[in-house]
Amino acid sequence: MKKIILTTIAFVLLSQVQIQAQNNVITTATPFLLIAPDARSGAIGDMGVATSPDAYSQHYNASKYAFSESQFTTAVNYTPWLRNLTNDVFVGNVVFSNKLNDYSAWAASLTYFSTGLIELTDDQGNRIGKEKPNDMAIDGSYSLKLSEGLAMGVTLRYIRSDMRIKNVPGYEDMNVVNTFAADLGMYYQSEETNYGEFNGRWRAGLGLANLGPKVQLSVGGEKSFIPTNLRLGAGFDFILDENSVIKTTLETTKLLVPTPPTRDDSNAIIAGKDNNVDFFTGMIQSFGDAPGGTSEEMKEFTWSAGAEYVYQDTFAFRLGYFNESEMKGARKFYTLGAGFKFKSSKIDVSYLLNSSDVNNPLENTLRFSISFDFGDFYEEF
Repeated sequence: MKKIILTTIAFVLLSQVQIQAQNNVITTATPFLLIAPDARSGAIGDMGVATSPDAYSQHYNASKYAFSESQFTTAVNYTPWLRNLTNDVFVGNVVFSNKLNDYSAWAASLTYFSTGLIELTDDQGNRIGKEKPNDMAIDGSYSLKLSEGLAMGVTLRYIRSDMRIKNVPGYEDMNVVNTFAADLGMYYQSEETNYGEFNGRWRAGLGLANLGPKVQLSVGGEKSFIPTNLRLGAGFDFILDENSVIKTTLETTKLLVPTPPTRDDSNAIIAGKDNNVDFFTGMIQSFGDAPGGTSEEMKEFTWSAGAEYVYQDTFAFRLGYFNESEMKGARKFYTLGAGFKFKSSKIDVSYLLNSSDVNNPLENTLRFSISFDFGDFYEEF
């Protein structure tokens, strides 16, 4: 019997941070698509659909690029993953955006998730080979202002997942997944308004991500859903003076994937609905198919809250919190971080403090992101 040296494969094949034996957790294929790609969003509770535009808007809501202040932006992020277990599992992300004029922009990005190098041995401990399973997504987006304060964005995504491990029972029949998905997003940003002792600006965002067909992970196996999800968020900027701004944001997310029904010993459904449906039916069904009824359905919404203090647009301090029901994965964590701007470059860092009994792959890990702005500058309206 062959042995796998690393333990990360089980995590990848089941679901992001949801491999614990919880009550009724929804799992999907290609869970790497849910990982926050940058340190700024990682510092404010893994949110981004309604936060102010930045280089990494592609992941949460590409429509925000229409409000970018720089003509060109490029960014790179490297996130160590499961650092407590190994040192070669990571998520990498590269983004480039181009604001075409005052009303439109396009962007492209590459996300790569490596599970590290896996050494294979036989029952006697003899080495028989190496494998390096990985996931990848390539995105392209276009955003357009529909009015001075409202923009819409569309993203097309190519997804490739290769989890094959040769000569290992249970893994040799894994398929190389090649599929496509799309995102739709809207972002609203109000004009700056006076509220007495301070000025303020409202923000709101909506995102539908990973709209795409089911995929077959193994030869002859049942097809699995990719992590189609809905994000809703709102925020308010407290503009205290020309130097200081406090940005607050709330966000909620729901997987648009059917909930597994409750079955008896004969595999007959006794509560909930059959989740063996196509992806579009599954999206609609996901709002009312939980075996526990409305109370369980509401537990499938995660929520996060975050705040940023920005001084002179050169320094930012960030705090956030993320919450998920114990029945649906039990991810709960606090986040903190900072951002620094030096002329045209920005550096962001974040750190996660786990507050759940469920282990988090980012515990005790510093995340770093860097971005560069260049070209013409577009002033805020």
